[in-house]
Amino acid sequence: MADFSQFLVTWEATLDPRHPERATPPARVLGYGEISTVLAIDHPDLRGYALKRMPMFRNEEEVDAYLALHEEYVTTLRDIGIHVPETRLVTVKRPRGGYAIYILQQRIPGRNIGNHLIRTLPREAAFTLVRRVLEETRKVYRFNAAHRGKLELGFDAQISNWAVLNMPENATTLPDGIQPAYFDTSTPLLQRNGREQLNPDLFLRSAPSFMVWIIKLLFLEDVMTRYYDFRKVVLDLIANFYKEKRAEWIPALVDAVNEWVKDWPEWHGSLYTVKEVRDYYREDAFIWRLYLAARKMDRRLHEWLRREYPYILPEHIER
Repeated sequence: MADFSQFLVTWEATLDPRHPERATPPARVLGYGEISTVLAIDHPDLRGYALKRMPMFRNEEEVDAYLALHEEYVTTLRDIGIHVPETRLVTVKRPRGGYAIYILQQRIPGRNIGNHLIRTLPREAAFTLVRRVLEETRKVYRFNAAHRGKLELGFDAQISNWAVLNMPENATTLPDGIQPAYFDTSTPLLQRNGREQLNPDLFLRSAPSFMVWIIKLLFLEDVMTRYYDFRKVVLDLIANFYKEKRAEWIPALVDAVNEWVKDWPEWHGSLYTVKEVRDYYREDAFIWRLYLAARKMDRRLHEWLRREYPYILPEHIER
């Protein structure tokens, strides 16, 4: 993978987060995260790449700590058998202060990404994909069980974080022997000796300034710990089917997941119900709609105060 460091330093200086399409050269948004945005930049050497932009680092110490943690996280995932595509991190010093990190990966065709696949595949094939994702996810929690209290990984297994790299175009079935690839490593949650290694302040940088104390008080601990809980991670994966307009499949999916996981030694807690999944989704969707509205208000506040707002926000989120 080529070195794009100097190009991205120059490009960042032309970026207006309100209008990434006006940068030089222009960029197109491929997807939004809570603390990052995935971009495609119209440059000959970058047209095959997706770039995840994370602009919340204040100094070199924060950057260096994140780079080291990300490398350890990805290396550990690969060591336990999770396929993570080639990934490069590029640090950019921002013109108005602070640093951004860009995570570069070869761009995966949209049709190969999990959330698109469950919208286009027939139910049997979509459920096969979910089962393979659960089997891959299980590797993480088997590792955690074997290293309890010493080294454990948090893991976000939602379907949009996975891809089938060898998926033929217009296919209605999955290739034999697929190993889904996990490509979203931007939140490298890792506990060593029971202590979280990812700086929680990084989550709060993109939060509305007037909500930081509320988030710290009511939500931060849950955000920092929920991805270490296998049961909660799978609950979130099932609930994704509401977001991806496959609500009619959820009763059958709940039954299928319960059948798959009930005898797994690393499984803890009760089996799922449709009501639990529906209630979880409704609460989650409400929180993220409210959160986006607050972030837009915070962006407007920054504009009134003539302060830079470095994050790229969606106009709306589909839930």
